[in-house]
Amino acid sequence: MRIDRDRPAAGPLVRGFGAGGFKVDAPDGTMGVYPALLLTATRADTWSPPPIEALDEAALAPLLGEPIEFIVLGTGENVRRPPRALVSALEERGIGIEPMDSRAAAKAWGILRAEDRRVAAALYPLGS
Repeated sequence: MRIDRDRPAAGPLVRGFGAGGFKVDAPDGTMGVYPALLLTATRADTWSPPPIEALDEAALAPLLGEPIEFIVLGTGENVRRPPRALVSALEERGIGIEPMDSRAAAKAWGILRAEDRRVAAALYPLGS
């Protein structure tokens, strides 16, 4: 699927997704395809996520260095709940986590960034 919209937000945006991963463009015009990725307002990074039941703060550490309100968690093909220990640890930091399937998370990322929300995203591969 391709997501067409003008660049309404600063930072990397997901422009499409498919079997190969998420197509992300950066403000400098470069484009990359990531099977799984971490997104902040300033960067997109390749991610090798653990199984969802083992997801912890360490796996999300690259996101936690920036001031964020919450993390959009794309859990693959279907919505899966993150471990309660992770949710609690993030809540202690004042950070929420919103799980959804990875397609919805990729779309939500662009909408939330267009609203200039302080959000980060962690997207599991679409085949998981």
